[in-house]
Amino acid sequence: MNLTNESLGNRLMIEFDRMLKVLNHQTDPNDNIPGAALDEAKLSDDRTKHIAGLMRINHTGEVCAQALYNGQAMMARDEQTRQHLLQAAKEEHDHLNWCQNRLDELGEQVSISNPLWYLHSFAIGSLAAFFGDAVSYGFVIETERQVESHLQDHITDIGDDDARSISILKQMQLDEIRHGENAKQAGGVELPEPVKLVMTGMSKIMKFVSYRI
Repeated sequence: MNLTNESLGNRLMIEFDRMLKVLNHQTDPNDNIPGAALDEAKLSDDRTKHIAGLMRINHTGEVCAQALYNGQAMMARDEQTRQHLLQAAKEEHDHLNWCQNRLDELGEQVSISNPLWYLHSFAIGSLAAFFGDAVSYGFVIETERQVESHLQDHITDIGDDDARSISILKQMQLDEIRHGENAKQAGGVELPEPVKLVMTGMSKIMKFVSYRI
């Protein structure tokens, strides 16, 4: 469909439906989840709660990724760019399922703050796309760079305690690196340092909140 011929109202209705599907996602245990064949770790209650908090952060991060890509796709000026972003969102959806499935196994819930973070990230994605595809891809590059970094922190934190969670995080990390490289190859530009700092600050707030609730 030609983007110029699609009304903003129709696009918003489609995005509202996508948002509901993300926020009301039901785990698919039949998905090809990394580490699913590994034995469940024997963890103390405190360690289980901590690892679940880390996985909740990653789940919320994937909610944000869905929203960012969907917001960018909605406002993309080029159909090829739009399809690229929607494909990335589809791949991130696998990560969402993996994290939610692991939370189920650990007996924990997803963050109740997810609707807020979805709307926040969708607005950022839409705004980034308003400034053109190069800037939009630049947000993807910086987002994936920051996600890769915090995934490494979580991998180091968990260590050898929980092989299932580690398998998920390592595969996610590989995918995020690839998404960032794809965005760079598509013409993404480096964002100004003040923008990166704001993104880092918001990420810290998200992690603080979603770890706890």
